[in-house]
Amino acid sequence: MRSRLAPHATAAVMGRILLLQAFAVLLLFQCLGEALVFVFGLPIPGPVAGMLVLLAALVAWPRLHAVVESGANELLRHLSLLFLPAGVGIIAAAASGSGHWLAIGAAVVTSTLATLAVTALVLQALGKQSDPAPAAREEEGV
Repeated sequence: MRSRLAPHATAAVMGRILLLQAFAVLLLFQCLGEALVFVFGLPIPGPVAGMLVLLAALVAWPRLHAVVESGANELLRHLSLLFLPAGVGIIAAAASGSGHWLAIGAAVVTSTLATLAVTALVLQALGKQSDPAPAAREEEGV
């Protein structure tokens, strides 16, 4: 029996099916991570455990990359929408922070400075590894 859909409509339907398949795989790994954290009492969030299991699966089965890529790219295109619930939660919880603004501000400033310092140290260490030794450059006449 022939399909009644036009060729471009069939391609659109197939694209949606592939997208749903990719989302299903991503959600499966997230649920698997949640289950692992629950069963073994791991001290990490379930989605992080799921991402680690997904990474292992992608290394073990490279063909899985083609399945997951379309869904992951679509999620990345709309990533800003995923921050809305967090922003609403911050605004809703802002009332409970009254009287603690000095501590909250100090924590934000301290953590930002610590992040900048660690990033600078990591970049400096990586830069030393990628650059040839200064003595070797002098011998080459650079």
